[in-house]
Amino acid sequence: MERSTSKKQIKKIIQIVLPFILGIAVMAWTYKGFDFHKVARVLHGEVNYWWIFLSLVFGVFGHLFRGWRWNLALAPLGEYPKMSNSVYAIFVSYAANLVIPRVGEVSRCGLLAKYEGVSFTKSLGTVVAERFIDSLLVVLITLVTLFLQSGVFVGFFKVTGTDMNSFLGLFSSSNFYITIVCLISLVILLIMLVRNISVFAKVRGILGDIWQGCLSIRKVKNPVLYILYTLGIWICYFLQFYLTFYSFHFSAGLDFMAGLVLFVVGSIAVVVPTPNGAGPWHFAVITMMMMYGVSKDDAGIFALLVHGIQTFLLILLGIYGLVALPLINKKLTN
Repeated sequence: MERSTSKKQIKKIIQIVLPFILGIAVMAWTYKGFDFHKVARVLHGEVNYWWIFLSLVFGVFGHLFRGWRWNLALAPLGEYPKMSNSVYAIFVSYAANLVIPRVGEVSRCGLLAKYEGVSFTKSLGTVVAERFIDSLLVVLITLVTLFLQSGVFVGFFKVTGTDMNSFLGLFSSSNFYITIVCLISLVILLIMLVRNISVFAKVRGILGDIWQGCLSIRKVKNPVLYILYTLGIWICYFLQFYLTFYSFHFSAGLDFMAGLVLFVVGSIAVVVPTPNGAGPWHFAVITMMMMYGVSKDDAGIFALLVHGIQTFLLILLGIYGLVALPLINKKLTN
């Protein structure tokens, strides 16, 4: 029993520590030789904070739309949680992902089970379904962007050492090894998730409930509203990122298509299991910004500040959700 407990504790420690190590390693490589004093200079007089604030407003609305959409998916299962609880659970889930990547999907289902009595397994199924839908939308956006900006992506593949026309030269590119490490980490994460779900299913016999939750999307009473919420989520995510361009003089001249390209590569990089994509996201965004003529130092400043501000928002919303959930539910039960 003690040996089993110690193994579980070691596994949990590894799940927490490894993503941070990977993120720090990629960050250290990406910002090798970078002068961080330039960041302080930009912060003290070269940032238009109104654009930053406006971008964060869209970031909040993206989470609100996600919470509202979740309630639509839960209704066909006979689950009708309060909208505020669903939204606050979303807030907490994204903050939880900063500690252990991808644990947020489980934590938000646990919160609704705790405060609303919603079936954990059924709600987990709705989360799986929405992730699938979001992934399809990201793939569609990526394909459209690749078609419209194919030349830029060809340059990106060359810089990152993934140009198929020069395969033999890949092994001399340090960028290539960073890309490979990120991909391997993603594969390991997926294997761990599948193993955890399969083991949990065998022990609890929940596979049927999860599948039922997945299929709930087909029975949503207002599919048009579900689609609108889905579009709203990704439009808000894009605007949260794109509007930050206008906060800095060196990125204000980048057009809509540049924003879309950077958004796509950033969305893909965030999938790598590091806290909020830290490291891989910076690497991808900096590399792509340089494709559009932004200097490496300016691109580094942009990535560092924008990612830091967006992460800070997730922390604030997570803290707010953690405080609000017990308070509003205590008032309702009194």
